[in-house]
Amino acid sequence: MTKQLPAGSVIGILGGGQLGRMLSVAASRLGYRTHIFEPSAGAPAAQVADQLTTAPYEDKDALTAFANSVDVITYEFENIPTAALDVLEKLRPIHPDRRALAVSQDRLAEKQYLQSIGLSVAPYAEVNFVDDLQAAMAEIGVPSILKTRRFGYDGKGQVRLNTDSDPETAFTELAGAPAVLEGFIEFEREISVIGTRAADGQVACFDPGENVHLDGILHTTTVPAQISGRQRMDAVLLASQILTSLQYVGVMGVELFVTKSGLIINEIAPRVHNSGHWTQQGCTIDQFEQHIRAIAGWSLGDGQRFADIEMLNLIGDDVDKLTDLAATPHTSIHMYGKAAVRAGRKMGHVNRVTSVR
Repeated sequence: MTKQLPAGSVIGILGGGQLGRMLSVAASRLGYRTHIFEPSAGAPAAQVADQLTTAPYEDKDALTAFANSVDVITYEFENIPTAALDVLEKLRPIHPDRRALAVSQDRLAEKQYLQSIGLSVAPYAEVNFVDDLQAAMAEIGVPSILKTRRFGYDGKGQVRLNTDSDPETAFTELAGAPAVLEGFIEFEREISVIGTRAADGQVACFDPGENVHLDGILHTTTVPAQISGRQRMDAVLLASQILTSLQYVGVMGVELFVTKSGLIINEIAPRVHNSGHWTQQGCTIDQFEQHIRAIAGWSLGDGQRFADIEMLNLIGDDVDKLTDLAATPHTSIHMYGKAAVRAGRKMGHVNRVTSVR
């Protein structure tokens, strides 16, 4: 049995966005305090956390002071500079660990790793130069998607290629960053599994959710996903296999394509995930509490779903719908405390209970 973090301990969270905010709320329910490390001012998580450090990830003194003030460290996003981790991991345990980050920070490394444990991914090719892209397009074909290996999210760092696309223009659009060309997958639907592994090896997965994206940003997640019982079981087993193979501790989001020939993994995210927000109203233990339980040495909670849910992201001007949403029956509103409304910015989400099991 893993030693449980004592009540009143401090959980350090790298990143002060909405995920860090919701992790802080979950931690407080379990009797823990949180300390946020965030380079930018106005962090949404700072509104609910006990402490905030505002400093760049290059500030070794700030990182050291942060680590010395907490008992365990986690994070809400995966693009943490390696140099920052070098400082932090010498002082406090970090969950999930660096191996999970190394795999997920680089799309090429991620695909190679997933293949190495026998899982299916989309056809891909490494692209470092324009000539690589031309050769990859000839091998993989079009339509296809050119993605930066690092730092891409919510549709950023991606270029869709078609028969009339110019390789040099596409490569320039990504500023020549190391990239991966991914073949386009004909899929019936996209789903995701939110899985959790504790340090003692216990694994628990939530039901797969069905995702719809608009302009590269998650729009809705609906549970239950319209998949067969066999597909549901296969999706959960795939997520469990990844968690176990990495000896992972914490919550992971696993995005999959449902195709006629089986399930293909799109990508993994070593953190709580946007497509898991439905768990806040659909389960007794949501993904945020499950993550805190895992990194604090608790037993994992029962993630069994007791309601059918539709999660809707509020992007940019979608916040203008708040009055109507507030009057909609069985709808729970989660705002992120962001003052400035910008196109493409996640301002909040709502969970609508469509039926109770």
